[in-house]
Amino acid sequence: MDIYLESALVVLVYMHIAMLVAFAKKDNGLVDVFWGGGFTVLAWYLHVYHPHEYSLLVAVLISLWGLRLSIYIGLRNNRKKQEDWRYAKWRKDWGRWFYLRSWLQVFLLQGFFMWTVALGIQQRPAGTGLFWYQYLGIGLWLFGLLWESIADAQLYRFKAKAENKDNILMQGLWKYSRHPNYFGEAILWWGIFLLVLPWGQWYWSFLAAATMTWLLTRVSGVPFLEWKYRDHPEYQAYIRNTPAFIPDLRKLLSD
Repeated sequence: MDIYLESALVVLVYMHIAMLVAFAKKDNGLVDVFWGGGFTVLAWYLHVYHPHEYSLLVAVLISLWGLRLSIYIGLRNNRKKQEDWRYAKWRKDWGRWFYLRSWLQVFLLQGFFMWTVALGIQQRPAGTGLFWYQYLGIGLWLFGLLWESIADAQLYRFKAKAENKDNILMQGLWKYSRHPNYFGEAILWWGIFLLVLPWGQWYWSFLAAATMTWLLTRVSGVPFLEWKYRDHPEYQAYIRNTPAFIPDLRKLLSD
């Protein structure tokens, strides 16, 4: 079976399991918990059934990112003890079409994007050895994971304090951009792009990293949160003084 089709089937089964759990828990926000885990499952599936010289390395890198993200989102959701506001709004808006639209617009759609972003790790090398830019890719991945992890940890600690319920975090990495966690995530996927660049078809790997960056900056990442705080005066001041995605190097270098 073609590896792309096989990967699609793995993702399809995984997302239907996620859907059944979410429906049982009455919480579609659980799809975000399953997001990172899906890449982890696929990476290990490919390592076991389509191994190559570096498939273990790829599986470990994807697992470190995916499991950390799933655990973080799970802890965050558990602290809120309610469905994420985006999914709660759709639950109300979709009414009697809730289950059908959830299947199509939440689980199948995220499954499609999961498969697309994972196109890079579906590539198989034709030769042996790593080029210098592949080591650079591993370095970018490490930097991105560290940046994202620090940003998430800072936000988690900030939100854990009751007095910060309606406040905006503007310290730490959040001083340099409004969404440093998304910036770190995009960087690590471009690191994966460099790692797998000489394997298979490079344009699929490029599409994978570009799709993740597009999702983060134009679809489900930055736009949702910017809309959520559109009437928050402190956040509007934050917008005027801090870039959305790429960190302000002048602030970073001056500190």
